[in-house]
Amino acid sequence: MLNKKIVHQQAESLAKKTFLYTIEIGLKDSNAYGNTYFARYFEWQGICREQWFFRCISPYMLQSQGVFITQYAHQHYAHETFPFQTVQCYLNTSDIKPCSFCLQFRFYVDNTLISTGYQKIVFANHDKKIIRLPQGIVDEIKLYADPLITP
Repeated sequence: MLNKKIVHQQAESLAKKTFLYTIEIGLKDSNAYGNTYFARYFEWQGICREQWFFRCISPYMLQSQGVFITQYAHQHYAHETFPFQTVQCYLNTSDIKPCSFCLQFRFYVDNTLISTGYQKIVFANHDKKIIRLPQGIVDEIKLYADPLITP
């Protein structure tokens, strides 16, 4: 089994860009046992995805041209977390196609991998018919592609 820290460093170094977003865990995120609700990990995917779209791809998420639809999502829990910890979310892309792409998420607390996940995103017009992504957007998405990650 590979050292989680080494995998983390390798994945970050092979992508041209990796989006990093920090999340602070609060009391509202925990249950009666004091650890974080599993559902929050999915919520973190959504927060990180929205921030990446807004900051790196399109601040208006291409609303005038169409909509992004999450076709499917997956979350793999690796380690529990607790209130007042800081989560580092690393986002990369993979499986980029003319109408879709995958987002890959890696969550760490103090350099310990706590979770991984992915989402497949498709682009559609306002009538929900799948259409091609604008080429300039595809080029931006490819900057975050990690060759080590497969969906």
